[in-house]
Amino acid sequence: MNKYIKLVLSVLMIIGGIILIVNRETAWGVILIILSIFPIVLFFRNEFILLAFWQIRKQNLAGAKKWLDKISNPSKQLHRQQMGYFNYLNGICVSQDNPAKAENYMRKSLELGLTFDHDKALASLNLAGSLLSKGKKNEAEKYLADAKKYDKSNMLGDQIKMMKEQMKRVNVGRNMHNPHMRNRGKYF
Repeated sequence: MNKYIKLVLSVLMIIGGIILIVNRETAWGVILIILSIFPIVLFFRNEFILLAFWQIRKQNLAGAKKWLDKISNPSKQLHRQQMGYFNYLNGICVSQDNPAKAENYMRKSLELGLTFDHDKALASLNLAGSLLSKGKKNEAEKYLADAKKYDKSNMLGDQIKMMKEQMKRVNVGRNMHNPHMRNRGKYF
């Protein structure tokens, strides 16, 4: 459903509630005005994104992906911030199977904006992991620093420490030589 249709629906419900109150149907008018709150709330929080969050909370990534796939045209149905969470949830759902695709979703989610710092921290940590697997150590360090900055309650502290340990073990670059190997000659 288009996001603006929800606002029109809530305005019509409020007008109908006022008409019912004027015609001495006070109880039905008040109920209709109270029910008009739901389309307004769903204007700011998309129902499919809320259901996808519920499925992720139950750790059902397939169910979350199913709810996200019901958003047929995200640009018309979602606000900019909702688009950020749409990409964030898609990135979480896809990260198990296709980390490269998850990287694109997480980049878009950080560009479009996420509300909560712990969401920004998780997106930055996922980006750092995928960049480290590609051998882009400098970018991975930048995103890892962002993840540490956003993780104020230290929920991702163990994962950040593990990622730093992995970064220490990774030699990046094709021309880096192991300092413990002896110099090779011209023919051997």
